[in-house]
Amino acid sequence: MVDERHDVVVIGAGFAGLYATHMLRQKGFTSVTLERGSDVGGTWYWNRYPGARCDIESLFYTYSWCEELNEEWNWSERYPAQAELLSYARAVADRYGLWDNIRLDTEVVSAVYQPDKAEWVTRTSSGSVIRSKYLVAATGCLSAARPVEWPGMQHFDGKVVRTSDWPEDGVDVSGMNVAVVGTGSSGIQVIPELARSASRLTVLQRTPNFSMPARNRPLLPAEVAAFRVESARIRESAKHHPSGYDTNVTGLNLVDQRPEDVQKELTRRWESGGSALVWAYADVLVDKRANEIAAKFIRDKIRAIVDDPAVADRLTPWDHALGTKRPCVDTNYYQTFNRPNVEVVDLRQEPISGFGARSVELAGRSIDLDVLVLATGFQAFTGSLDRMQIVGADRISLREKWEDGPKTFLGVAVSGFPNFFMITGPGSPSVFSNMMVSIEQHVEWIVDMIESLRDEGASAVMVSEEEEAKWVAHVDAVASQTLFAQHDSWYVRYGRSGNRVFMPYLGGVGEFRRLSDEVAGRGYKEFIRLRAPESISDLSVRS
Repeated sequence: MVDERHDVVVIGAGFAGLYATHMLRQKGFTSVTLERGSDVGGTWYWNRYPGARCDIESLFYTYSWCEELNEEWNWSERYPAQAELLSYARAVADRYGLWDNIRLDTEVVSAVYQPDKAEWVTRTSSGSVIRSKYLVAATGCLSAARPVEWPGMQHFDGKVVRTSDWPEDGVDVSGMNVAVVGTGSSGIQVIPELARSASRLTVLQRTPNFSMPARNRPLLPAEVAAFRVESARIRESAKHHPSGYDTNVTGLNLVDQRPEDVQKELTRRWESGGSALVWAYADVLVDKRANEIAAKFIRDKIRAIVDDPAVADRLTPWDHALGTKRPCVDTNYYQTFNRPNVEVVDLRQEPISGFGARSVELAGRSIDLDVLVLATGFQAFTGSLDRMQIVGADRISLREKWEDGPKTFLGVAVSGFPNFFMITGPGSPSVFSNMMVSIEQHVEWIVDMIESLRDEGASAVMVSEEEEAKWVAHVDAVASQTLFAQHDSWYVRYGRSGNRVFMPYLGGVGEFRRLSDEVAGRGYKEFIRLRAPESISDLSVRS
C-alpha cells in the first residue's frame, strides 16, 4: 500500500481535470489527477460509439488558455467527432506536460475528510492511499451510465453494448439484427450509423425527442483563418454570453412577430444547422404559445422527411415542450427511418416483456436479436460522485447528504464537506452551456480561492448551510420562471421525500460568472474558515 501526500487530489482527467491539473501547477500546488479510464478525455474517451460527436462547433469547443496549440490545431469538421476530441485532449496533455501528474486506470473508491488533520484521505482501486488538503471532483455531468435491467435480460446470449462504454475495438454489426434502446442524443447519433450495416435495426423508443440537422461538413481554411483573427474577441464574448456560445439570439419575442417572419427565421436556422433554432427567440422556453409554434415547425419537418405517416407519428414529440428535454442535432436521423431495414417501436404501446436467447420479447410479438445497444442515458450530475464513497467532516456521505436532491453553492461547494470542490456540479450552468467555457470559469474560480486560502493561512474552508440553501432556492426560482418547471427530464432529480430539484442553473453563463465574481470580490464571505482541530458541530452554532 502506497501512502503519499499532495496539496490537491483531482478526480477525473477529462477536459475539466486537465485544466485543473495545469492551473494547480501554474499556481505552485502539488497535485495528482486520478482517472478511472485508460486515457485522458473523459466523456470523449468512453463514448466511442459510431457517430459520436459534440453538438458545439469545433472552433468554439476548445480551451481559451492554450492559443498557441489552437493556432496549430486543425479541426477537420464543423462539429468535432469523438476521435478528434480525444486527440485534442491528448495533445493538451502532451504540450503542457500534464502526464506526470495523471494516474490512469485508477478508480477512486473513497475519499474521507479527517477534521482533526484538516485533510482528505483518498483510497483507490489499486490500494494506494493519498492524503491531500483539497479534493477537486472533475468527474463530469454525464459520465455514469443509468443502470438498466429488464425482466429476463439474463437469458439473452447475444452481445450487449452501451454507447457510454463502447468497446475500443468497435462492434461489427454487418448482417446482424440490432436493437437500439433510447432516442436521446447518443441514440440519435448512433442509429443512422448502425442502420447502414445492420441487416435489421429496431429502435426501441420510449420518448421521441426533438432533433435538428447538424449540417455537419468539412471546415474551410478561410473560415478557420477568419476565426483565428477574431478568436480573442469571440472568446471574451463567450464568457458573458448566456450559453457561453454564440447561438445568435434575436432578443425578440416570437409571439410579437409576424408569422411569415417567424417561419422565415426558423427555416433559416433549420437550414443552417445546429440547435440555434431553439434559442432563436427569447420567449420560446418561457411562453407556451411561442414554444408550440417552434415545436410545430419541427414536427412539420419530421412529417415532411419521414415517408410513412405512421412512423412519422411515432417519431414526433408531443409530451414535452421543445427544449425542456435536451434538444439534439443529427445527421440524417429522421431519414434513416425511410430505410426498409429500420423499424421504430413505441415502448409505451409495446413494452419489453422479456428476452430470449436471441430475441427481445414485446407485448404480442418477438423480434430476432443479435446485438442489443443501450443508449439509455446517464445518472446526470451526481452519478459519478455516487459511485464513490465521499464522506464529509461529520461522517455523512455525499450520497446521504443528497438523498433529498443535490444541494450545492454555485455548483462548486457543499456544506459539511470542507476543502471539497466540484467543477460544473449541480447548481451551475454546466450542460446548458458550452462546457469548455464553464469548465474554465469553474477551474479558475476554484484555484483562485485555494490560492487565497493558502495566502491567508486557513486550514480549511466550508460553505455555510445558509448560503447553500439560498443558492439552491435561487436555482429553483430561476427554473420556475421557465417551461422546464412543467416537465420532467434528466435535468430533474426527485428526493427521498418526493421533493423536486432542478439541477442546472438557467440564469446563463454571464450572470453566473458575475455572481461568482461577486463572491470572490467579497473575500468568499459565504464560506466559514476552519482551523484544525475544530469540528463541524462547533461551527454549526456560529454559522
